[in-house]
Amino acid sequence: MAIRTETEPFRKLHEFFRRHWQRLLRVREKIRFNEEALHLVLAGGVGIIGGLVNLGFYYVTRLIGSIFMRAPGEPEEVAAQMVYWQRVVTPTVGGLIAGLVLYWGLRLAGPQRSTNLLEVVVAGDGRLPLRNGLVKFLSSLVTIGSGGSIGREGGITQLSATFASKWGQLAHWHPYRLRLLVGCGAASGIAAAYNAPISGAVFAALIVLGNFSMNMFAPLVFASVVAAMVSRSFFGLEPLYDVPRFEFKSIGQLPWFLVLGIAAGIMGAMFLKLLNKAEEAFKASRAPIYLRLALGGLVVGVLSINFPQVWGNGHQSTSEILKGDNLQPGSVNTLLFLCGLLLAKLISILATVGSGAVGGVFTPTLFLGASLGALFGLSLREIHVAEELPIVVFAVVGMGSMLSATTRSPLLAMFMIVEISRGYSVLPPLMLACVVSVLVARALHPESIYTEPLRRKGLTVSQEATTSEAATERTVSDLLRDPVVPVRETATLGEIAQRFMTSTNNFLPVVDGKGSMVGLVALQDLKEFLSSGEAVLGVIAYDFMRPPPPCVTPNQRLLDVLPVVLASEQRNIPVVNSLKENKLVGALARAEVLGIFSEVIAASRKAEA
Repeated sequence: MAIRTETEPFRKLHEFFRRHWQRLLRVREKIRFNEEALHLVLAGGVGIIGGLVNLGFYYVTRLIGSIFMRAPGEPEEVAAQMVYWQRVVTPTVGGLIAGLVLYWGLRLAGPQRSTNLLEVVVAGDGRLPLRNGLVKFLSSLVTIGSGGSIGREGGITQLSATFASKWGQLAHWHPYRLRLLVGCGAASGIAAAYNAPISGAVFAALIVLGNFSMNMFAPLVFASVVAAMVSRSFFGLEPLYDVPRFEFKSIGQLPWFLVLGIAAGIMGAMFLKLLNKAEEAFKASRAPIYLRLALGGLVVGVLSINFPQVWGNGHQSTSEILKGDNLQPGSVNTLLFLCGLLLAKLISILATVGSGAVGGVFTPTLFLGASLGALFGLSLREIHVAEELPIVVFAVVGMGSMLSATTRSPLLAMFMIVEISRGYSVLPPLMLACVVSVLVARALHPESIYTEPLRRKGLTVSQEATTSEAATERTVSDLLRDPVVPVRETATLGEIAQRFMTSTNNFLPVVDGKGSMVGLVALQDLKEFLSSGEAVLGVIAYDFMRPPPPCVTPNQRLLDVLPVVLASEQRNIPVVNSLKENKLVGALARAEVLGIFSEVIAASRKAEA
């Protein structure tokens, strides 16, 4: 007969809890979100943020507009009711105040990272500074509310992406997830601002992330849809522009739109070059930012004496063109007015954006395209050709082809025009004109409106997939990890030894006071100092570090960095923002890259067999 001990009940109780605890862990493992599901949940949250930012931007802009313009309505309409001196003073004072917000706000915020969306994705770790973002957002509100010739979508997209990035920073997520959140923020901002969920997702995939893989695109779609639905719950489902329907039934109707595409490509390239010149001219003045913005506002004000339509982002003027009420063929005055308005709006955009105002250029670009298309259609009527085609159709196609020429993304332009106008019937000529315009614009000016600022910093962005292989479509940024924590060039031998003892790394990067990588220390290099006694007390990293190893940048393709990976001795290859500045932003796991290419090789051999 077994003797029952006092510890037996406790043993049974322990076994009971252990068994059920293991069962609970197995259930938890089954219901745990995988990474893709987690990204969809996060994207939904970012979509809500984008929709609410759009709502807040709308009402705050209206409030500021009522303060500056003292009347409700679109800026163009209010400007038309003002006397000439009010048209001049209002945008000038608005530019001055917007500049002062930037001048003092950025100083109070202190030195922070770049706020350029593409830069933090292409050459950074996805961290957008909140304080700088809020300062620029407030400045954008003032510029738009006082009649500045700039779009509101820029501020909405920027703030949505900034909030999304800050959310990830507070959660201490890795850079690859932060960059995805920035993309979702950009997608939700565009989707909410234009009530265009497809365009929002395509914009973020093509322009911001440069990646159309499903693990990236699915969260972008999710964020765009949620943002659009939040926005629709407040503003309804009405399209941004009302376009009459027209059926294209003959191939003979299409050649004219090829010509329009060529014209839009030339104008798009010219616009980008002039924008660069305007920015350089304002910076060359060396005036404070508030004086530059005031001067930009003054230019807008002077132009509005004869053309009050230059106020605002051009949405109202574009709508008037698409209505077609004032586009009467056979009238020289109509042609002259459109030419004058197009030139005045172009100069006002150059003055506003070139002076340093914060905002977007999507909607102003759409106005330039609509004006160009309407002028082209009226000119054809004057010579009695293509008279069966409505002038409004040329205006709509002009909007898309101009957007395509400046963004270098015909797919985005097609989706955008269809979504904001519900004009599905214009797809055939729109597709042709968009493709032609981007080819012409690229031949005349290599950069897009988004990649030009990065080019000046020595960064390059490719928006085209160059191969169909999954591995070669991926970039360093897709695998980017937190960098190996570096040591300063002034770190003592004791500090370096302590770092090696508390980590598994055989190499440590060495950086200077600016964060630029200047060398590398290896664990094996410490051996020569082991028997040196007190002579090592004055040794610092600078004394025995190796030269900087070959580095890679986040925007490089894995296929391009493979030689560096194969030649490297390090488990974690340094990733820098650019080969020019050499600032450490992350690390690339050598084993992970080699594993990806091993799978590709194995798959190809299996396919051949």
